[in-house]
Amino acid sequence: MKYSPKIIGLKVLREKMGEYAAKVQQGQSFIVVKQSKPLFKIGPIDDEEESYETLIDFTKIKKGGVPIEEVLAALKVRNKKHGQTSKSAR
Repeated sequence: MKYSPKIIGLKVLREKMGEYAAKVQQGQSFIVVKQSKPLFKIGPIDDEEESYETLIDFTKIKKGGVPIEEVLAALKVRNKKHGQTSKSAR
């Protein structure tokens, strides 16, 4: 069930982030305002519209960080999957 966006204040969002995160997970959308001016909209990610792709799992980073070679290799694989050349990926 889709909901039309509701208007909330930035301060209210900050104070009740967990509550609004749960509402977004349920499919609700919100327009966030500051001093009656719209700032941004929050809402659920549409699987067809947006996709999240993990390049590097930063939860498994060692003390020295992630080697640049590993990051570049992951980017090359991603670009090949999406038919991009190194110039178009910039």
